[in-house]
Amino acid sequence: MNARMKNPAQVVPGAMAALMALGAAERATGIPETTLQLVHLRASQINGCGVCVHMHARDLRKAGEPDEIDTVAGFRDAPFFSDEERAALALAEAVTRLADRSDPVPDEVFEEAAAHFDEQQLGALILSIAHVNLWNRLNATTHQVAGAW
Repeated sequence: MNARMKNPAQVVPGAMAALMALGAAERATGIPETTLQLVHLRASQINGCGVCVHMHARDLRKAGEPDEIDTVAGFRDAPFFSDEERAALALAEAVTRLADRSDPVPDEVFEEAAAHFDEQQLGALILSIAHVNLWNRLNATTHQVAGAW
């Protein structure tokens, strides 16, 4: 597969800097980097973004996470994730699949995440989920190639 064009974030002046700044703001809230990477990996799996699935799985392994990250799609049943990670992953699934149900982000999913993150972190987590969904959509639309960056 060949990319249709460069990633729009690389083409539009200021876009990449803005997206990178958003990521820095999300990380500055103290959410563990592993949690953010797991959330990004799960949303990217749902969206079928090969670029992001490859990148986030690679980054988790480079950070020393074990191969058990391969079970992130089954996080509810796999014993490898903390309660905090499970809450973040459930929120990521709900926010990513907005059109799949009439109540896209049920109260129990939101409240479980709120039980593990303070308001600033919860806001950053929601932004981070939306942010990775943006990257997924940019990559899918323009046929970016996994591993080509």
